[in-house]
Amino acid sequence: MNEEKKKEIAVFRYSVIHDFVGNYRLDYGEQAKLLRQKCERKWRIPYSHKTSISSTTILRWVTRYLNGGCKLEALYPADRCDQGNSRSLDEEMKLTLIRFRIDNLHMPVPHLIDELKKNGDLVKDLPLSTVYRFFHQQGLMKSEQKAKQDRRKFEAELPGDIWQADVMHGPRLIEAGKKRKTYLIGFIDDHSRLVPHAEFYLSENLACFMNAFQYALLKRGLCRKLYVDNGSAFRAKQLEYTTAALGIALVHSRPYKPQGRGKIERFFRTVRSEFLPYFKGKTLSDINECLDLWLRDVYHERIHSATGQTPFARFTRKLECLRQAPENLNDYFRKVVRRRVNKDRTVVVEKRLFEAPVSLIGKRVEILFHEQTPQLAEIKYKQRSYGMLHHVDLQVNCRVGRDKNLQVQLDVEPDLPSSGKIWEE
Repeated sequence: MNEEKKKEIAVFRYSVIHDFVGNYRLDYGEQAKLLRQKCERKWRIPYSHKTSISSTTILRWVTRYLNGGCKLEALYPADRCDQGNSRSLDEEMKLTLIRFRIDNLHMPVPHLIDELKKNGDLVKDLPLSTVYRFFHQQGLMKSEQKAKQDRRKFEAELPGDIWQADVMHGPRLIEAGKKRKTYLIGFIDDHSRLVPHAEFYLSENLACFMNAFQYALLKRGLCRKLYVDNGSAFRAKQLEYTTAALGIALVHSRPYKPQGRGKIERFFRTVRSEFLPYFKGKTLSDINECLDLWLRDVYHERIHSATGQTPFARFTRKLECLRQAPENLNDYFRKVVRRRVNKDRTVVVEKRLFEAPVSLIGKRVEILFHEQTPQLAEIKYKQRSYGMLHHVDLQVNCRVGRDKNLQVQLDVEPDLPSSGKIWEE
């Protein structure tokens, strides 16, 4: 029995005996009459099905209270003398259970009891709760006792120091005439709880995450750390390249340890409880439009219970600490592939044939492009840009002359015959 229950029972007992232990003195006849009245009365006794109290019990409470220095603790119920010991298990049965459990740590408890019955080691039926409780007391419920981990509550010192990002499974909405599953990709500032960007997509792949990440940086500037889990999109080389190029540290939480990203998980819980139940739209554009309005007018303007400020006010309190996104931010989100330039100066990117500069023949180069516009690709070698690639035109190459100075010479087209004869005179 815990302390609260003991205190509640002691308060009830005092309410019964207070007439006998007060400052005023009662005559013997009055005491007997009052005691009889209390015994005849129906009581609501805490944690008991009984409704009446005997005279000997009341007098025992009075004696305990007076001998205990008139302190409420004297009326606390006494602990069981065999507390922690099962009354349904004798010593021989306890030793049998311990010995059999040590030899079969991975066996489920119900199967263990069945095996004991088959072997004749268990004569009477034991409640499962009794066996479970006994094994827990003996530390025999787990094959390995896991060491407790040191987890600490933390908060970034300044806005933009740490962003947490994750993906939440959303509702099924109509898109292109079909109901499709949606995914909410969201970011939250660790210091202020402001959401730089959150949007529903039809996939949780890298392309969708990079799109949401770019919008977040455009809206709220560059963060210093991006804290994510170990999903495939968060382990992609393109994300590592983009964050490193922008001076953002990409930090992954430990596998199967989501506790460190509690703030973004708490935001998702708020979305599930306060936004989704009231959404009445049917399409992807509807839910994103409503989410944007809800974030701007409700979430960002409401005082957060953990900070005591609105997310927007806390985020904008120290604007001088924020880093502005570069003007060419779009270039940082290009996909990077590595190719070796063929002897005929060609490289293949996304099933497209491009022509590289002559000086890069045989070199392993980097090619940067947006997946939406793969025809616009830039070529780099050793961090130096060699401009945009050009599509190979086989017909033009057929008429291009080459010389030892690598100068391109386009042959002049010959005069076409004016008549239908093959040879002109």
